[in-house]
Amino acid sequence: MTSGDLATYWPAPCKLNLMLRIVGRRPDGYHLLQTVFQLLDYGDELGFAVRGDGEVRRLGEVPGVAAEADLVVRAARLLQQETGCRLGADIAVRKRVPLGGGLGGGSSDAATTLLALNRLWGVGLDQARLAALGLRLGADVPVFVRGRSAWSEGIGEVLTPIDLPDTWYAVVRPPCAVSTAAVFADPELTRNSPVTTISIFFAGSRENDCLAVVRRRYPPVAAALDWLGRFGVARLTGTGSCVFAAFEREEQARAVIAALPAGHEGFAARGLNRSPVLALAGL
Repeated sequence: MTSGDLATYWPAPCKLNLMLRIVGRRPDGYHLLQTVFQLLDYGDELGFAVRGDGEVRRLGEVPGVAAEADLVVRAARLLQQETGCRLGADIAVRKRVPLGGGLGGGSSDAATTLLALNRLWGVGLDQARLAALGLRLGADVPVFVRGRSAWSEGIGEVLTPIDLPDTWYAVVRPPCAVSTAAVFADPELTRNSPVTTISIFFAGSRENDCLAVVRRRYPPVAAALDWLGRFGVARLTGTGSCVFAAFEREEQARAVIAALPAGHEGFAARGLNRSPVLALAGL
């Protein structure tokens, strides 16, 4: 079977962090965050074909990600283990979201896998249980399982759905990779920001506590922020490397992407408050 045989593809939308504050640290070393997840109408697509032999296979290659380490394979096997399901699946990934850009592509792929196979295998877990499984795969997976733009706290797992304004975004990836671990280990990282609120966010607070460290450690990200800042307010999503700016109209965002300097990748996308995967999952 090839990826062309999988007629139904499920969306796996990516996200932006519209703000990011680090408000403390747990005894186990995990940082306590406050952030806002904005879903986008841009992302990967995953195709699924149910197998009767229990085998889980990823069809094709994803550059830089071995099949056994891929979150889609791990998500499928975790769902099997937790439910005792004897079915398997062939999974094809149409990859559009860049790896390591701070857009949550791998986490969204894992969430779509959980939602899709929960329905296709008929195992019947509710959304809360699926989100709990997702958290075992990564801190960002639950927001994609829940499928709503959200205010997030804790290590990213405490979610409050919010409705964000209709906005277009120009998203730019500079020619470098950012190590999230290195950013969070940097001694100059702010780790004690005052706790904020949703109302303060909506009043205009958009700080990202990782910005200063990323600017210093990664000059190409700093240069991309400066370039994008010629067109609008340029911000960093998560620890990057992707940066973004918000616009009222589609043509504004697309004009920015059309002007990208050499060596940079990017796309224009509209913000979503509800993920399209929920309808396919029957939620």
